[in-house]
Amino acid sequence: MSRSIVIHGHYYQPPREDPWLEEIERQPTAAPFHDWNARIESECYRAVVAARVLGTGGKIARVINALAYTSFNVGPTLLAWLEREAPATYGAILEADRLSAARLKGHGNAIAQAFHHTILPLASRRDKTTEVRWGIADFRRRFGREPEGMWLPETAVDDETLDVLAAEGIRFTILAPNQVVTAPARGMPGLYQTTNGREIALFIYDGPMSHGIAFGGLLGDARVWIARLLAGIADGGSPELLSAASDGETYGHHHRFGEMALAAVIDAMERDPRVHLENFASFLAKHPAVTPVTLVSPSSWSCVHGVERWRANCGDGATSNNPSQAWRAPLRNGMEKLADGLHAIFTREGAAFFSDPWAARDAYGSADFTARTENLSVRARELLELERNALRLFSSCAWFFDDIDRLEPLQIMRYAARAIELAGPEGVSLEANLLDTLAGARGNDPRSGTARDIYLRKAKPKHPPFASVAAAHALARLNGVDAAGLHVRSADVDIDSDRVLVRERRTGREHVFEVRTVSTGADSDGALRRALHAAVEVRALDGGAGLATGEARSADEASDAAATKSLRLSVPDLPDTERDAIVGEVRRGIFDRGLTDADRARLASGVALADVVPEALVRAVDTLATDRGDAAVARVLDLADLAEEMEIAIPYDAQTTFARVRGELAGAPMLLASIAQRLGFAAPERPAPRALTPA
Repeated sequence: MSRSIVIHGHYYQPPREDPWLEEIERQPTAAPFHDWNARIESECYRAVVAARVLGTGGKIARVINALAYTSFNVGPTLLAWLEREAPATYGAILEADRLSAARLKGHGNAIAQAFHHTILPLASRRDKTTEVRWGIADFRRRFGREPEGMWLPETAVDDETLDVLAAEGIRFTILAPNQVVTAPARGMPGLYQTTNGREIALFIYDGPMSHGIAFGGLLGDARVWIARLLAGIADGGSPELLSAASDGETYGHHHRFGEMALAAVIDAMERDPRVHLENFASFLAKHPAVTPVTLVSPSSWSCVHGVERWRANCGDGATSNNPSQAWRAPLRNGMEKLADGLHAIFTREGAAFFSDPWAARDAYGSADFTARTENLSVRARELLELERNALRLFSSCAWFFDDIDRLEPLQIMRYAARAIELAGPEGVSLEANLLDTLAGARGNDPRSGTARDIYLRKAKPKHPPFASVAAAHALARLNGVDAAGLHVRSADVDIDSDRVLVRERRTGREHVFEVRTVSTGADSDGALRRALHAAVEVRALDGGAGLATGEARSADEASDAAATKSLRLSVPDLPDTERDAIVGEVRRGIFDRGLTDADRARLASGVALADVVPEALVRAVDTLATDRGDAAVARVLDLADLAEEMEIAIPYDAQTTFARVRGELAGAPMLLASIAQRLGFAAPERPAPRALTPA
């Protein structure tokens, strides 16, 4: 018996970018990294494409790109982030597909994925088609070839989903054992015929093996995993496929050093002549699907109730702290009603710009078409963006976890706010209807309130989003910071005297703001303090500055509010990417004085400077008892100056420590004088003159 082995990894992260600025804001739960994408890239993606194989004595024998030997898909939204933020890792992913195609007669390891990680059985056929076409277009652009297979988000499937895949030229997909009535013997692909008569191959992965990788401890000992892969091999006989599938983040993120177990398995399989490491496409080319299979529909790999996890209180995902997911149904109902309203606007208005609006939406997923939209009118481009956000409303992650007050449901509510803004005057009524429905989505924690409360408190911007962009550039100029250092991916900015023009790159919509300095902080000392105190007043000079604050109101009121609202913004009010650019430039050099690497690591993890500096100062003062060198003294002075710059009170512990240390340094009065002054000690009284006595 010859055995082929396919190990598949599904690599995906929920999209986290702000829908207006298209930047990921800082996520404190991901500390010490800026956000979860950055953290998981470090723990998993970077590790998988440079996985260590250990030799004798625990020394590294070789480093391999594990994706060159394993089947994989990477979510398009994650690939976009990797291309921008981790180009070396991104390049290694593309290289893995090229290497595997060269090894396997043109069949690369990469397969495509439906674009937005939507549960496709819950989507309309039109939305299914767009998600699949966008996924194919993204794959084609990145990997330079047509995809042979496609990963379905959560492997969620029904007959119509498979019919769409087959209609778009996809030859196979991968399902869990519970998703077919009977899986073909020996791991062979099954043949499914849709009700429309189209055919597609279904690979059914090995359930126990996959569970062992993700949850059963196989990554804890690669030798056990290797033994499982090789068990039962006999000479001769029929071909056999042993395949496993799991989340790619299993390797290194969910299980630390999991990528090393994967690398050890790859190394062992390469050396064993009885097995062949390949991918589903290469196996299908040699062994076409012939055994008919019956689908369990709808179904998925992560919900024992089919696809109820994404629309009902089915119990999957419940925890002891959050036992109810009754919020799921109203959240989905609200998003579906909103999407229906958005589609109606697109259908009606889009007819004036596109001969076939829905074909235009399908084409919008290709890089070529997106580039060509510059030739379209602003409103045409806004309508396409409206539809992009309408599709993003159904990212599966929003319903997957145990409660509503999480980053994932918040993200789709932010997409909703952006789509409502793009809808124009009708957005007011759309928002009112959405809020009515979201009021019925109550989470487990009474402090969180309803989804309506979360939308108004967290998802809907408190002021027009692009006003903060205008303010950032004005504040940068005010503080002498090169505006080129401000990173706004979604817009171009021109500033002239007291006016700032912000042009959205995707839609071409221009927002003009009048900016007036309110406070320069001239009454305070120190560049950083001046930067933090500096503020500008921003007033929109156009009617399209963004969402009006507060709840939904009439179209006229919303327009008037957008046109006349004046905002006072300072550096702390800005999005963190722009705030950090300004503060970082002003503070440049300060962190090089006084703070240690450990202190900087705490700052990077999200600990406030106001907490780090006092603790560092106490330690620095204590060090003076044993170290009176120039560096030790300079560190105390620098930290004291930094505390003053940031208006941080000198900690009591630093003062009491210095009082003790000063007694031990009685022989160095000049050394102590400047330190004492900075720590808040009064200057010592001048000693009384010595009395003259007769000789």
